[in-house]
Amino acid sequence: MAKRMKARFIAPAQQELDEAIEYYNSKVKGLGDELFGEVISSAQALLDFPELWPKVRKNIRRCRIKRFPYSLLYSINIREILIIALMHDKQQPRYCLKRLKDT
Repeated sequence: MAKRMKARFIAPAQQELDEAIEYYNSKVKGLGDELFGEVISSAQALLDFPELWPKVRKNIRRCRIKRFPYSLLYSINIREILIIALMHDKQQPRYCLKRLKDT
């Protein structure tokens, strides 16, 4: 039986998620928790259908988060989905592509 892939947030992506959750919870109680739920749902979808979302660069794909103006930028390798950013949709993905060199 094949081992199931896992999703892993690199540290800067985890920090972006934590900050976004905190921001939304400070605006409306529980809204950050709803963002977290949407991110988890999206991460699960990445595991189920990793190649479904469009490439933004050679080996980087972008999955938009439902209900919130964010996307997950990620790459696929044999063992895992590597989430490199929780990017606000008003930003360009270039700022975080250099992160791949650090992973």
